[in-house]
Amino acid sequence: MPLDEQHQRGDALGDGEQRATLLVVDDEPAVRRVLVMRLQLAGYRVVCAEDGEEALTLFHQEQPDLVVLDVMLPKLDGFAVCRRLRAESCVPIIFLSALDAIAERVAGLDLGADDYLPKPFSPKELEARIATILRRVGRGSAGAEPRDVPAGQGVLRVGDLVVDTNRRQVTRDGERIGLTYTEFSLLELLFREPGRVVPRAEILEQLWGYPPRRAADLRVVDVYVARLRGKLEPDPRNPELILTVRGTGYASQRVGDTGAMAAAG
Repeated sequence: MPLDEQHQRGDALGDGEQRATLLVVDDEPAVRRVLVMRLQLAGYRVVCAEDGEEALTLFHQEQPDLVVLDVMLPKLDGFAVCRRLRAESCVPIIFLSALDAIAERVAGLDLGADDYLPKPFSPKELEARIATILRRVGRGSAGAEPRDVPAGQGVLRVGDLVVDTNRRQVTRDGERIGLTYTEFSLLELLFREPGRVVPRAEILEQLWGYPPRRAADLRVVDVYVARLRGKLEPDPRNPELILTVRGTGYASQRVGDTGAMAAAG
Protein backbone atom coordinates (compact mmCIF):
# COMPACT_ATOMS: atom_id res chain seq x y z
CA MET A 1 0.00 0.00 0.00
CA PRO A 2 1.40 3.47 -0.88
CA LEU A 3 2.91 5.51 1.94
CA ASP A 4 0.34 8.29 1.66
CA GLU A 5 -2.42 5.78 2.36
CA GLN A 6 -0.47 4.32 5.26
CA HIS A 7 -0.47 7.83 6.78
CA GLN A 8 -4.20 8.08 6.18
CA ARG A 9 -4.62 4.99 8.33
CA GLY A 10 -3.75 7.04 11.42
CA ASP A 11 -5.99 7.47 14.43
CA ALA A 12 -7.55 10.75 13.30
CA LEU A 13 -8.27 11.43 16.97
CA GLY A 14 -6.59 14.71 17.70
CA ASP A 15 -8.72 15.58 20.72
CA GLY A 16 -8.07 12.30 22.55
CA GLU A 17 -11.63 11.11 22.09
CA GLN A 18 -12.00 7.43 21.32
CA ARG A 19 -13.74 6.99 18.00
CA ALA A 20 -15.28 4.08 16.18
CA THR A 21 -12.83 2.24 13.94
CA LEU A 22 -13.83 1.37 10.39
CA LEU A 23 -12.03 -1.09 8.12
CA VAL A 24 -12.37 -0.02 4.47
CA VAL A 25 -11.49 -2.72 1.92
CA ASP A 26 -11.30 -1.73 -1.75
CA ASP A 27 -8.74 -2.41 -4.47
CA GLU A 28 -9.21 1.00 -6.13
CA PRO A 29 -6.82 3.62 -4.66
CA ALA A 30 -9.10 6.51 -5.67
CA VAL A 31 -12.06 4.96 -3.86
CA ARG A 32 -9.97 4.33 -0.75
CA ARG A 33 -8.68 7.92 -0.70
CA VAL A 34 -12.16 9.41 -0.99
CA LEU A 35 -13.64 7.13 1.65
CA VAL A 36 -10.78 7.65 4.10
CA MET A 37 -11.04 11.42 3.75
CA ARG A 38 -14.84 11.52 4.09
CA LEU A 39 -15.05 9.04 6.94
CA GLN A 40 -12.26 10.69 8.91
CA LEU A 41 -14.02 14.04 8.51
CA ALA A 42 -17.17 12.33 9.81
CA GLY A 43 -15.23 11.46 12.97
CA TYR A 44 -14.17 7.86 12.44
CA ARG A 45 -10.80 6.20 12.75
CA VAL A 46 -10.17 4.48 9.41
CA VAL A 47 -7.86 1.64 8.42
CA CYS A 48 -7.55 0.42 4.83
CA ALA A 49 -6.89 -2.81 2.98
CA GLU A 50 -6.53 -3.30 -0.76
CA ASP A 51 -7.14 -7.06 -1.01
CA GLY A 52 -8.97 -9.80 0.85
CA GLU A 53 -5.97 -11.30 2.60
CA GLU A 54 -4.85 -7.92 3.96
CA ALA A 55 -8.42 -7.30 5.09
CA LEU A 56 -8.40 -10.40 7.30
CA THR A 57 -4.99 -9.52 8.74
CA LEU A 58 -6.06 -5.97 9.59
CA PHE A 59 -9.35 -7.18 11.01
CA HIS A 60 -7.55 -9.30 13.59
CA GLN A 61 -5.05 -6.53 14.34
CA GLU A 62 -7.48 -3.64 14.61
CA GLN A 63 -10.78 -5.25 15.73
CA PRO A 64 -12.85 -2.63 13.83
CA ASP A 65 -16.39 -1.68 14.80
CA LEU A 66 -17.61 -2.00 11.19
CA VAL A 67 -16.24 -3.25 7.85
CA VAL A 68 -16.88 -1.58 4.48
CA LEU A 69 -16.10 -4.35 2.00
CA ASP A 70 -15.84 -4.31 -1.78
CA VAL A 71 -16.97 -7.51 -3.51
CA MET A 72 -14.42 -7.60 -6.36
CA LEU A 73 -11.05 -7.94 -4.62
CA PRO A 74 -7.73 -9.57 -5.55
CA LYS A 75 -6.39 -12.64 -3.69
CA LEU A 76 -9.66 -13.22 -1.81
CA ASP A 77 -12.98 -11.74 -2.94
CA GLY A 78 -15.37 -9.91 -0.66
CA PHE A 79 -17.78 -12.83 -0.37
CA ALA A 80 -14.98 -15.09 0.85
CA VAL A 81 -13.83 -12.43 3.33
CA CYS A 82 -17.38 -12.04 4.63
CA ARG A 83 -17.71 -15.81 5.03
CA ARG A 84 -14.48 -15.93 7.07
CA LEU A 85 -15.51 -12.99 9.25
CA ARG A 86 -18.95 -14.41 9.93
CA ALA A 87 -17.38 -17.66 11.12
CA GLU A 88 -15.86 -15.80 14.05
CA SER A 89 -17.53 -12.41 14.46
CA CYS A 90 -20.80 -10.49 14.31
CA VAL A 91 -19.02 -7.28 13.21
CA PRO A 92 -21.32 -5.25 10.94
CA ILE A 93 -20.41 -5.52 7.24
CA ILE A 94 -21.50 -3.21 4.41
CA PHE A 95 -20.80 -4.51 0.91
CA LEU A 96 -19.81 -2.19 -1.92
CA SER A 97 -20.09 -3.49 -5.46
CA ALA A 98 -20.30 -2.44 -9.08
CA LEU A 99 -22.46 -5.56 -9.50
CA ASP A 100 -25.99 -4.29 -8.90
CA ALA A 101 -27.81 -7.46 -9.96
CA ILE A 102 -30.37 -8.75 -7.47
CA ALA A 103 -28.57 -12.11 -7.39
CA GLU A 104 -25.31 -10.47 -6.28
CA ARG A 105 -27.04 -8.44 -3.60
CA VAL A 106 -28.88 -11.49 -2.29
CA ALA A 107 -25.65 -13.51 -2.28
CA GLY A 108 -23.92 -10.89 -0.14
CA LEU A 109 -26.77 -10.54 2.33
CA ASP A 110 -27.16 -14.30 2.46
CA LEU A 111 -23.60 -14.53 3.79
CA GLY A 112 -24.57 -12.28 6.68
CA ALA A 113 -23.71 -8.77 5.46
CA ASP A 114 -25.75 -6.02 7.10
CA ASP A 115 -26.17 -3.87 4.00
CA TYR A 116 -25.24 -3.67 0.32
CA LEU A 117 -24.50 -0.44 -1.55
CA PRO A 118 -24.11 -0.56 -5.35
CA LYS A 119 -21.42 1.52 -7.07
CA PRO A 120 -21.37 4.32 -7.94
CA PHE A 121 -22.69 5.60 -4.63
CA SER A 122 -22.77 8.84 -2.69
CA PRO A 123 -20.24 8.92 0.18
CA LYS A 124 -22.91 10.78 2.13
CA GLU A 125 -25.28 7.82 1.77
CA LEU A 126 -22.56 5.45 2.95
CA GLU A 127 -21.93 7.68 5.98
CA ALA A 128 -25.65 7.62 6.81
CA ARG A 129 -25.82 3.82 6.59
CA ILE A 130 -22.71 3.42 8.74
CA ALA A 131 -24.14 5.78 11.37
CA THR A 132 -27.46 3.90 11.41
CA ILE A 133 -25.81 0.51 11.90
CA LEU A 134 -23.44 1.74 14.61
CA ARG A 135 -26.33 3.38 16.48
CA ARG A 136 -28.17 0.07 16.43
CA VAL A 137 -25.23 -2.16 17.27
CA GLY A 138 -23.18 0.07 19.55
CA ARG A 139 -19.42 0.51 19.51
CA GLY A 140 -17.35 -2.55 20.25
CA SER A 141 -20.39 -4.76 20.81
CA ALA A 142 -20.28 -6.70 17.57
CA GLY A 143 -17.77 -9.20 18.85
CA ALA A 144 -18.35 -8.72 22.55
CA GLU A 145 -19.73 -11.31 24.90
CA PRO A 146 -23.25 -10.62 26.22
CA ARG A 147 -23.32 -8.74 29.49
CA ASP A 148 -24.53 -10.31 32.72
CA VAL A 149 -28.03 -9.28 33.78
CA PRO A 150 -30.46 -10.72 36.33
CA ALA A 151 -32.27 -13.80 35.04
CA GLY A 152 -35.86 -13.31 33.96
CA GLN A 153 -35.52 -9.65 32.98
CA GLY A 154 -36.24 -9.10 29.29
CA VAL A 155 -36.58 -12.83 28.68
CA LEU A 156 -39.42 -13.98 26.43
CA ARG A 157 -40.68 -17.32 25.15
CA VAL A 158 -41.56 -17.62 21.47
CA GLY A 159 -42.85 -21.14 20.95
CA ASP A 160 -39.97 -23.39 22.03
CA LEU A 161 -37.49 -20.52 21.76
CA VAL A 162 -36.21 -18.40 24.64
CA VAL A 163 -35.37 -14.86 23.58
CA ASP A 164 -33.16 -12.83 25.92
CA THR A 165 -33.37 -9.21 24.78
CA ASN A 166 -30.73 -8.05 27.26
CA ARG A 167 -28.05 -10.47 26.16
CA ARG A 168 -29.41 -10.49 22.60
CA GLN A 169 -29.44 -14.28 22.68
CA VAL A 170 -31.87 -16.89 21.39
CA THR A 171 -31.79 -20.46 22.67
CA ARG A 172 -33.72 -23.65 21.95
CA ASP A 173 -33.53 -26.49 24.50
CA GLY A 174 -30.64 -24.68 26.17
CA GLU A 175 -28.58 -24.43 22.96
CA ARG A 176 -27.73 -20.99 21.67
CA ILE A 177 -28.75 -20.05 18.12
CA GLY A 178 -26.23 -17.70 16.55
CA LEU A 179 -27.85 -14.52 15.23
CA THR A 180 -26.14 -11.41 13.88
CA TYR A 181 -27.14 -8.05 15.36
CA THR A 182 -29.30 -7.28 12.35
CA GLU A 183 -31.05 -10.65 12.56
CA PHE A 184 -31.75 -10.17 16.27
CA SER A 185 -33.00 -6.61 15.68
CA LEU A 186 -35.38 -7.96 13.04
CA LEU A 187 -36.62 -10.59 15.51
CA GLU A 188 -37.22 -7.90 18.15
CA LEU A 189 -39.10 -5.69 15.70
CA LEU A 190 -41.39 -8.46 14.49
CA PHE A 191 -42.19 -9.78 17.97
CA ARG A 192 -42.59 -6.41 19.64
CA GLU A 193 -46.32 -6.60 18.90
CA PRO A 194 -47.21 -10.23 18.14
CA GLY A 195 -49.68 -10.54 15.29
CA ARG A 196 -49.15 -7.00 13.94
CA VAL A 197 -48.33 -6.86 10.25
CA VAL A 198 -45.07 -4.94 9.82
CA PRO A 199 -44.69 -3.53 6.29
CA ARG A 200 -41.43 -4.25 4.53
CA ALA A 201 -40.81 -0.52 4.06
CA GLU A 202 -41.14 0.03 7.81
CA ILE A 203 -38.66 -2.78 8.53
CA LEU A 204 -36.18 -1.27 6.08
CA GLU A 205 -36.46 2.20 7.61
CA GLN A 206 -36.24 1.02 11.22
CA LEU A 207 -33.36 -1.42 10.79
CA TRP A 208 -31.39 0.07 7.90
CA GLY A 209 -32.34 3.72 8.32
CA TYR A 210 -33.43 4.58 4.78
CA PRO A 211 -36.73 4.38 2.86
CA PRO A 212 -37.07 2.10 -0.16
CA ARG A 213 -36.16 3.91 -3.37
CA ARG A 214 -36.55 0.88 -5.63
CA ALA A 215 -37.81 -2.69 -5.42
CA ALA A 216 -34.28 -4.05 -4.89
CA ASP A 217 -34.07 -2.18 -1.56
CA LEU A 218 -36.99 -4.19 -0.14
CA ARG A 219 -35.25 -7.41 -1.21
CA VAL A 220 -32.85 -6.79 1.70
CA VAL A 221 -35.75 -7.36 4.08
CA ASP A 222 -36.85 -10.57 2.34
CA VAL A 223 -33.33 -12.01 2.49
CA TYR A 224 -33.04 -11.31 6.20
CA VAL A 225 -36.44 -12.79 6.96
CA ALA A 226 -35.41 -15.92 5.04
CA ARG A 227 -32.15 -16.09 7.03
CA LEU A 228 -34.03 -15.71 10.31
CA ARG A 229 -36.54 -18.40 9.37
CA GLY A 230 -33.71 -20.72 8.39
CA LYS A 231 -32.26 -20.40 11.90
CA LEU A 232 -35.48 -20.37 13.94
CA GLU A 233 -38.19 -22.30 12.11
CA PRO A 234 -38.26 -26.13 12.28
CA ASP A 235 -39.56 -26.07 8.69
CA PRO A 236 -38.62 -22.76 7.00
CA ARG A 237 -40.79 -23.58 3.98
CA ASN A 238 -43.86 -23.74 6.22
CA PRO A 239 -43.12 -21.02 8.78
CA GLU A 240 -45.14 -20.70 11.96
CA LEU A 241 -43.20 -18.01 13.81
CA ILE A 242 -42.72 -15.42 11.05
CA LEU A 243 -45.52 -15.25 8.52
CA THR A 244 -45.63 -13.55 5.14
CA VAL A 245 -48.52 -11.17 4.53
CA ARG A 246 -48.48 -11.13 0.76
CA GLY A 247 -48.06 -7.71 -0.80
CA THR A 248 -47.51 -6.02 2.57
CA GLY A 249 -44.86 -7.43 4.89
CA TYR A 250 -44.46 -9.86 7.76
CA ALA A 251 -46.16 -10.74 11.03
CA SER A 252 -44.96 -12.68 14.05
CA GLN A 253 -47.01 -15.71 15.10
CA ARG A 254 -50.34 -16.41 13.49
CA VAL A 255 -52.64 -13.41 13.58
CA GLY A 256 -54.62 -13.58 16.80
CA ASP A 257 -52.35 -16.24 18.33
CA THR A 258 -50.24 -14.31 20.80
CA GLY A 259 -50.21 -16.92 23.53
CA ALA A 260 -46.93 -18.41 22.38
CA MET A 261 -45.01 -15.35 23.55
CA ALA A 262 -44.92 -14.91 27.29
CA ALA A 263 -42.51 -14.02 30.02
CA ALA A 264 -40.21 -16.88 30.92
CA GLY A 265 -40.29 -17.59 34.61
